[in-house]
Amino acid sequence: MQQSAAWWCFVPPLEPRAFIRALADIGYAGTDFAPPEYWTLIRDHNLQISCIQGHDSIELGLNRFEQHERIQRELETAIRTAQQWQIPNIVCFSGSRYDTTDLEGLAITAEGLQRVAAIAEDAGVNLVLELLNSRVDHPGYQADRTAWGVAVCDLVDSPRVKLLFDIYHMQIMEGDLIRTIKMHHQQFGHYHTAGNPGRNEIDSTQEINYGAVLKTVADTGFSGFVGHEFIPRGDAVKALISAFKQLKT
Repeated sequence: MQQSAAWWCFVPPLEPRAFIRALADIGYAGTDFAPPEYWTLIRDHNLQISCIQGHDSIELGLNRFEQHERIQRELETAIRTAQQWQIPNIVCFSGSRYDTTDLEGLAITAEGLQRVAAIAEDAGVNLVLELLNSRVDHPGYQADRTAWGVAVCDLVDSPRVKLLFDIYHMQIMEGDLIRTIKMHHQQFGHYHTAGNPGRNEIDSTQEINYGAVLKTVADTGFSGFVGHEFIPRGDAVKALISAFKQLKT
């Protein structure tokens, strides 16, 4: 496994260059969601841009037919950019339910991803549909259960359409993390971490046993990125060091 950290969680409190230097010094392999103006500096520090957002927005996403043309254009641009910069993952969003049933949304989301799946395959880039909780952070979000996301991937049937399994979000929605990872890891192209409750450090103050969960991810043979997407309460560099060591042990 390779480790990354989400830009938006650490900049601020860290200044961008300090964050990049800290990642390189600690031993991280990349950073998630970094602004393009810093990509050259990130690469100069032998780090990867581990994922980028593929389209707007979280609420108006792939589960709405009328958004498909716009999202297709945005994803095609993101795929070209990812291929140029050797970015392995492009994050996609189902969108909020509004008046769409889960069954309808599943079919519509799969159809939206099918429009660009072949392009992603040709580019060697993963489209990762992010699983988010709809109870605390993203009310109404449709891809809020692993089974729903897996069903979307099965419908699209592309080796380049996978899920972003966010451990924090799925702990809130369904728990049973280790069993889920063992059952569905082949559909997971990227992972995110954060402590629950609070979305803070992955330490002993929160309820997820990250040692066991991350060992399970490692045991599946996963070789992609585990991105730390938590908001540090204290010293940000110390939090990055602590998270990095947890995955290494």
